[in-house]
Amino acid sequence: MLRFDVRDPASFDTAHLPGARHLTQRNLSEIIAGTTKRTPILIYCYHGNASQEYAQTFSDFGFAEVYSLDGGYEAWRQRYPARSGAANVGPALGAWLAAEGFPADDVDAIIANRTTPLMKAAHLGNVAVIRELLAAGADVTARNADGNNAVWLACVGRHLAAIDALVEAGIDLDNSNDNGATALMYASSSGKAEMVAHLLAKGADISTETLDGFSALDMAASLECLTLLRRAAKAAASKAAAPEARP
Repeated sequence: MLRFDVRDPASFDTAHLPGARHLTQRNLSEIIAGTTKRTPILIYCYHGNASQEYAQTFSDFGFAEVYSLDGGYEAWRQRYPARSGAANVGPALGAWLAAEGFPADDVDAIIANRTTPLMKAAHLGNVAVIRELLAAGADVTARNADGNNAVWLACVGRHLAAIDALVEAGIDLDNSNDNGATALMYASSSGKAEMVAHLLAKGADISTETLDGFSALDMAASLECLTLLRRAAKAAASKAAAPEARP
């Protein structure tokens, strides 16, 4: 999503939403011409009035997803005071963001497939950056265009330590994507036994099913994955069948 600030230049230079660009009547035509109509647009002003007019202009030019921030920058600043400007992004993190194609001051920016910096760092297994992003306020609940969160990307890259850092931050280990698949299902179906074992150890739910009714056990692509999941299923069944402890 592209963010545009239509306040005066001095206000924009003082502080703005992470990743925002300054938008005026002078560069409006250039920005519209250079932006694909499929790109989501967020526009904000001081209190939410002028931004509506700019948003209407984008809509008139065929942009399908255009938003005007209710209450403007002031409402956002009051709700998220710690994230005004780029105060939470240090030089090293900013350099990493820029190198990976993100705005250097936005820890929740989106690139291709709605990939966030946290997802990218998880895919690369860069635990230090994961922790920096989380400390800077990165959204651990974010999902990409397929509905996957950062845990899935860590599994793709086979990064156990990345999963540990994400779980510590409270990420949903059992997030179901648009097809109802979880990271455990992905690891099982791709034969990544070490990831299956690690996810199970972290408490991943073996009973979750896809929209088609398949579980991680059904999807096991290797004997090792099958054995791990059968063992986990047996343990879960035994626990459910055990009588409740009496005082």
